[in-house]
Amino acid sequence: MTLLSAIAGDPESEALLSDQAQLDAMLAFERALAEASAEAGWISVAAAGAIGAAIDGFAPDWAGLEAGMAQDGVVVPALVKQLRSRVAEPHRQALHKGATSQDVIDTALMLQLARVFDLYETRLSTAIDRLGALRAECGPIELMAHTRMQVALPTTWGAKLASWAEPLQRHLRDLIAMRRSLLVIQLGGPVGDRGSFEGHGDAIAAAMAKRLDLGLATPWQAQRDPIVALGNLLALIAGSLGKVGMDVTLLAQNEVGAVRLAGGGGSSAMAHKSNPVNAEVLVALARHCAGLSGTLNQALVHENERSGAAWTLEWLTLPPLLVSAGASLRLGIRLLDQIEITAAR
Repeated sequence: MTLLSAIAGDPESEALLSDQAQLDAMLAFERALAEASAEAGWISVAAAGAIGAAIDGFAPDWAGLEAGMAQDGVVVPALVKQLRSRVAEPHRQALHKGATSQDVIDTALMLQLARVFDLYETRLSTAIDRLGALRAECGPIELMAHTRMQVALPTTWGAKLASWAEPLQRHLRDLIAMRRSLLVIQLGGPVGDRGSFEGHGDAIAAAMAKRLDLGLATPWQAQRDPIVALGNLLALIAGSLGKVGMDVTLLAQNEVGAVRLAGGGGSSAMAHKSNPVNAEVLVALARHCAGLSGTLNQALVHENERSGAAWTLEWLTLPPLLVSAGASLRLGIRLLDQIEITAAR
């Protein structure tokens, strides 16, 4: 899979979704929980300080975390156990007080997604800018349109480039808007009603959201529609870039020759070939993301207040969907840099 990652992977997205990145986000949750609980008067300031000191010097036993994940189906119990052993007495029981594993995992995911959104917004803006530059340079050049794979009527490159750019502009607006609806705190306690915080839950959640730079929300552990909506948007982004890839693949055919691609892929048997590798991979990634998004939709079905099965399905599908969408954006920019538009034949 390492070789495949060279064309279909995205190291930057993968780093933001790594085990280390998730651990850092989970520790940020525990620190914010302790500080917010002290602010609300539910634990002492000294306890919050002891918890913060333990987090500052924390070096995880990764093998222990893996064993805990295998045993419990979620890493948080093992993580809390390791952290608690480093908190000075009498403050150990103040760590993670009132919270449940899903509070940690879901809020950590939001913190990771905030950084992923930064990356995607930058890449979408770059792709849109590249298309704008191409349109300014080559917009008036005539291009033969094709409908149903047959020669239709003459059009211009300006119209073609606009048809590529406008969906990406919509996706960028939707991604920015999704920050407000998706990137929110999760704090519900064991059954999602904040009852475990003995009346302090709303105040603690508000203070945590402020510390973590997330939006404030009521508990949503069994309401996964915002995450599924993100998956659908990722499929739209990859699909729109796949459309660009498909068009470029057809326009770069020797007998069409509407574009040339600088630095195309070579062949082991035919030295004259310049294969549209990046365009082809964009098509493959679009179809891959569409399939993953469909699977992610099934994670909407939770049993009652929490589903281990639906939650695990989400873990299996969302990270590769994020990486593949990131790869689409990376390759889309590279493809746009390769395009050399030629005069119509």
